[in-house]
Amino acid sequence: MEACRDFLNWLDPDISVQILMYLEDPSDLVHVSSVSRSWRDFVIANGLFKHLCLRMFPQLSRVACVMELNKSRAKKPVEVGSSYSMEWESLARDHRVYATLAQVCTSFLVEDCISEAISASSTDHYPLESIHNTLLPAYTWRDPYWSSKGQSDPAVPETLIYKLKSELCVISEINICPFQELFLSSLYIYSANSVRFRMGHPKGPNDFGSRHLGDSLPCNAEDTFIWTYTSPEFPMAQNFRLPEPVLCIGGILQIELLGRVQRHELDGLFYICMSYVQVVGCSLSPTFCVEILETSGTFVLKNDMQGKFYTPTKFTQG
Repeated sequence: MEACRDFLNWLDPDISVQILMYLEDPSDLVHVSSVSRSWRDFVIANGLFKHLCLRMFPQLSRVACVMELNKSRAKKPVEVGSSYSMEWESLARDHRVYATLAQVCTSFLVEDCISEAISASSTDHYPLESIHNTLLPAYTWRDPYWSSKGQSDPAVPETLIYKLKSELCVISEINICPFQELFLSSLYIYSANSVRFRMGHPKGPNDFGSRHLGDSLPCNAEDTFIWTYTSPEFPMAQNFRLPEPVLCIGGILQIELLGRVQRHELDGLFYICMSYVQVVGCSLSPTFCVEILETSGTFVLKNDMQGKFYTPTKFTQG
């Protein structure tokens, strides 16, 4: 044992950080923190769990600060002149919050994350062909569906906006089922050419809140929401597995349906119709919530510390 060497003591700290940054599994970083007190201090001091979460979810770059909602831990007294400084407690708090976030985001149970339909850019024959129909599983071509208004220009896009189950959701997959109609022995599919997804939050509490917007947007969505994530434009398909899981901050999803392919035989206009929309992922509530800071566009990440910590041992400084 006397021949063993601790590489953290022998290497330059920057080199050690670069080595540990190669760890991609949160459990590996937990094991590093468990080696010894000095290794744990090194992980905390260099914010390695925060860096890991930022690599997993670049949307977290807009976090202004983190907060623990457990008062006994969040308001732990700091002795003047002691080594347990306010600066160190801030680092330790970041460590606890981001370690918990990394655990929650990599060990969640998959579920449908849509809470309710908010609005569609247009609706034909409301309420018979409302956006709310897209939340009902479609089993046959006769089932309810949403339909846009008809357009002579096939390039006119449509948008569908949904509220997710919480302000913080990890989204891995979005499933869309275009409406199919059997008309005069022919099958018509009212799809879009391509699709793009946006995730974000209302610009202010009065822009959305808990009120229902109905089936037509009262204003341009760009004036109502701030998008923290925009996907590439995908060719239309029924199942979209995102290249990497996305952290939706604010609980709003917009689906952009770009281009029309099907003309209706009766009026000669192009329509987009959807039978079913499903968002697959996980809600991080009640473990995490956010407070949007309107003036800066950043947000406070809040962690309810009543749950279990991801870190293996309780940290003490002395």
